Amino acid sequence: MNKVIEVDLLDKPIKEITKEKAHQEGVLHRAFSVVLYKGNEILIQKRSDDKYHCGGLWTNTCCSHPRWGETTEEAVKRRLMEEMGISCETQEIFSFTYYYEFKNELKEFEYDHVFIGEYNQEFTINKEEVEEAKWIDINELLAWMKNKPFEFTPWFIIIMPKILDYLNKRS
Repeated sequence: MNKVIEVDLLDKPIKEITKEKAHQEGVLHRAFSVVLYKGNEILIQKRSDDKYHCGGLWTNTCCSHPRWGETTEEAVKRRLMEEMGISCETQEIFSFTYYYEFKNELKEFEYDHVFIGEYNQEFTINKEEVEEAKWIDINELLAWMKNKPFEFTPWFIIIMPKILDYLNKRS
């Protein structure tokens, strides 16, 4: 059974709960989002249509939830390999909370840790998790997100300005 870590507004762990309960009742839980880049491109994925929410939407390279007793950094490494067949170094650059109610009445209330990493090798998607993935020029991505925001996950729209700010500052 899939479980997540319920947290308070300061990200302190409370207890382990089922993913279903977290999303049906809108319980605040720990999550992470990973963005990988190379040059002026970002690796994005289209979520599998079978996902319980946001199926078929485009999003960051990888996102998921740590397990109880697992650090967020360990979870990032595990899920990058499970979803994308990628092993690389990442670093956390910020975190935030957000709440979103989906049309199917599921609720997303997450304390999301955002990680970034530079990567320029091959990837192999897990078709159970990811429908497709591709490298996209940042300017092309921004135009797409502005013109068709409904094609992207809500958290990806939230994190992109800070990702761009981070990438611009490193140049």
